[in-house]
Amino acid sequence: MAEPDEQATSPAHPQHDAREEHPAYPVGLRLAGRRVVVLGGGQVAQRRLPALIAAGADITLISPSATPSVEAMAETGEITWTRRRYREGDIADAWYALVATSDPVANETASAEAERTKTWCVRSDDAEAATAWTPATGRSEGVTVAVLTGRDPRRSAAVRDAIVEGLRDGSLAAPHSRDRRPFVALVGGGPGDPDLITVRGRRLLAEADVVIADRLGPRDLLDELPPHVEVIDAAKIPYGRFMAQEAINNALVEHAKAGRSVVRLKGGDPFVFGRGMEEAQALAEAGIACTVVPGISSSISVPGAAGIPVTHRGVAHEFTVVSGHVAPDDPRSLVDWKSLAKLTGTLVILMGVDKIGAIAEALIAHGKAPDTPLALVQEGTTAAQRRVDATLATVAETVRAQDVRPPAVIVVGDVVAEGPHK
Repeated sequence: MAEPDEQATSPAHPQHDAREEHPAYPVGLRLAGRRVVVLGGGQVAQRRLPALIAAGADITLISPSATPSVEAMAETGEITWTRRRYREGDIADAWYALVATSDPVANETASAEAERTKTWCVRSDDAEAATAWTPATGRSEGVTVAVLTGRDPRRSAAVRDAIVEGLRDGSLAAPHSRDRRPFVALVGGGPGDPDLITVRGRRLLAEADVVIADRLGPRDLLDELPPHVEVIDAAKIPYGRFMAQEAINNALVEHAKAGRSVVRLKGGDPFVFGRGMEEAQALAEAGIACTVVPGISSSISVPGAAGIPVTHRGVAHEFTVVSGHVAPDDPRSLVDWKSLAKLTGTLVILMGVDKIGAIAEALIAHGKAPDTPLALVQEGTTAAQRRVDATLATVAETVRAQDVRPPAVIVVGDVVAEGPHK
């Protein structure tokens, strides 16, 4: 079941010619509590031992020397180390053996003993003489991937890596079908580029029965969902049609109680001006647990994508993120614009495009310099991204002249003048 190690050679073995016509039979060995013998304490053992330890095997290492990492495994009691060379009889009563010494004669003798005692044996120096091969192995969320490609270990590793990465990021859909437990997840989808959703978020999305999606979430990911997945549009288009928050909460509860796996796909991070806590509270009131998957907030990712660092050595030692969805003179505003005007760091304003004129006036009135640099980054991280620069004094007219529309992240401060775009 194993794959030959990278350093393995393939000398002629006429006695095995008949076996070459048949592929290796893959099988998972349950070695917990069972005796495993490893001959040689070098690099091969160092790579293979952790998996054998994780499998719970009762491991005896036989070698006069070992690498520091292997020696540490012995010192912590994970393996038993017999400090000498191989002797006839060492493999007796072993369920599995790994032969990886630098002595060809010892390897051949040990391999012959394994053949006589019917012990499955891996040979690092001669794959054709082995009775077992070690596959290229990877694990993700309880799934073990083991790949065999005969005598091409690099190809095995490449195939393994592709499968494991697909399982981890959700691009390879493999939903649970047995003992599957429904879930509810509030997933931050990031600023818009589908590649910027977290690995966990994408994996949960691939396992969902229902997806309640925002307009500002990574919309391209919805096209990858299987046909049976119900997609509910929770888009809150400014001054247009919208799905009331109460309706979103009710939909989450309704589908969760029906035993479905539900993903609430939100733009940015669920708890950064995303009303994610309201949804979590509604689920909690209904007795439904939910998982919160943080997302990359547009407050830092969008400026970064436009070449603007929100902090920079010698320029800004702080950055503040505020909501601009209500004007400074609106009694509903909870932002202390007077205090913000006195800060020397970076100010990042979300949801403030239509109020930026009033915001700029308030900052200037409270002492912020009118020539303070400012940038608006529209549709950040997407193919439609564009950056428009201005100052506090000119931003209102610039927004009108350049027809800047939401969604856009506004960055105020000297960091705007830094970066490769300036």
